[in-house]
Amino acid sequence: MSLMTLKVLLPFALFAHETQVSRLVVETAQGAFGLLPQRLDCAAALVPGILSFQVEGQEEVFLALDEGVLLKTGRDVVVSVRHALRGTDLAHLRDAVEQEFLTLDTQEEAVRVAMARLEAGFMRRFVSLREHSA
Repeated sequence: MSLMTLKVLLPFALFAHETQVSRLVVETAQGAFGLLPQRLDCAAALVPGILSFQVEGQEEVFLALDEGVLLKTGRDVVVSVRHALRGTDLAHLRDAVEQEFLTLDTQEEAVRVAMARLEAGFMRRFVSLREHSA
């Protein structure tokens, strides 16, 4: 039986590279999404949550993931996310998702709003200067 290879990518690092993966489950906005080796190729947008996978003959492993993307092509599964944590205590990982990743999303949203306000202010001044010089 042919098994899957799982890679979890962060913006500047390879977080996990697992071979002989027999199954995995991730969370999307539509709910839990499971993959087996024979599943057709697919892509999925991930929400902050838990990815669980099992390597043939070993215990189930849990990763807390921030939002990102999953791509399955053939036997290769690549997950690209901004942040990830590995652990064996599912309750602790769930708390980490709620506190760390969702807090990061809130902080990033505040930064985006501040940047948009700065850009809008810059554009108003730029237009005003152009009108006065014309």
